[in-house]
Amino acid sequence: MKQDRSVLVITHLSQLLDLITGFGGFVVPLILWLTQRERVMAMDEHGKSIMNFQISMFIYAIICIPLTLLFGLGALGLAAIAILCFVFPIINAIKANNGERPSYPLSMHFIK
Repeated sequence: MKQDRSVLVITHLSQLLDLITGFGGFVVPLILWLTQRERVMAMDEHGKSIMNFQISMFIYAIICIPLTLLFGLGALGLAAIAILCFVFPIINAIKANNGERPSYPLSMHFIK
């Protein structure tokens, strides 16, 4: 196993593909995690954190949609999710580059 922080950084930043493609922010990190987790040191931990974050944000967005239709409050939730999905991949890419552990807020732990 080798230590390659650049792959970890790319994996975190690839979540931003959601802004361009709408779904690439889930698919690309998933592929990188599955193909590199046994080759790159700490990739398994970072990949699990990213997948848990992506799944959690998707669930929160699904919950916000009916709230938007019923009360209009879901729009605030969707805006907050958009901000989290933009800011925290960048923060965790910097952490990965510095050799620190990733931390995503409001992330449920589906993959252990």
